[in-house]
Amino acid sequence: MAFTRVAAVTGANKGIGLAIVRQLALQYPSSHFNNGPFLVYLTARDRSRGEEAIQALQNDTRLKKARALASDGGLTSIKYHPLDISKPTSITDFASFLKQEHPDGIDMVINNAGIAMEGFDVNVVEQTLQCNYYGTLTATESLLPLIREGGRLVNVASIAGHLTSRYSTSNRSAFASSKTVADITNLMEAFTAAVREGKEKEQGWPSAAYAVSKCGIIGMTRAIALQQSGNVLVNSCCPGFVKTDMTKQRGAKTVDEGAQTPVLLALGDIRGSNGEFWYEEKVIEW
Repeated sequence: MAFTRVAAVTGANKGIGLAIVRQLALQYPSSHFNNGPFLVYLTARDRSRGEEAIQALQNDTRLKKARALASDGGLTSIKYHPLDISKPTSITDFASFLKQEHPDGIDMVINNAGIAMEGFDVNVVEQTLQCNYYGTLTATESLLPLIREGGRLVNVASIAGHLTSRYSTSNRSAFASSKTVADITNLMEAFTAAVREGKEKEQGWPSAAYAVSKCGIIGMTRAIALQQSGNVLVNSCCPGFVKTDMTKQRGAKTVDEGAQTPVLLALGDIRGSNGEFWYEEKVIEW
């Protein structure tokens, strides 16, 4: 089948990522992007879990009721592809695959993959940043050039990445005034160095690897959006406090409610929003 629209979702075998794939299939037909068959790549590290997720969507009652999938006469097809954003070679392999399979480009990428680890020390910080910040950065830089004019790139961050009083005034100012990816990466390196020395609080950082990694995603996304020369809208968002394994099922939202803002940024009318941070389906100040 020839596909007129192509999307990729990272970290999509469960939770918010899986719900994002479902909502893309449900909302694509009524979106302005709809001009024919739609292919969504559901990516995940583990092949068996990815393929189980595909099967779950094929049997999903909401998708069947809406006749959203091609197997039920709808527009959307979903395929699994392996991707581990903590490994640069995995990202490069996926980008090469997309370029070969879709030489005319793809239309949207939602970078949802990420981790939240227990505890706080330099090892937790390095592993968290490697996946959440550096992995998302590499995925963004590798996949953005493949997105056609008028397409979208969405990085899923968190309200935990909001610039709050947990940061010193100088660190908040450094984030807020950042212009380039290098500016943000330097801040991530400074945080890691401070933790390694046991001086993160003294140097104005919160003792929270996940929060700082998500702050980095928001800043990096803004920098890339402002620097890119194409007509692709690049934004970050918080899905809200969602019932997932990451929150130990303590969230207030369902996964499909959490998927709404990321999918809005991928498919909806966002009036040219670029480089902004979205929460509850609207732009908020970082």
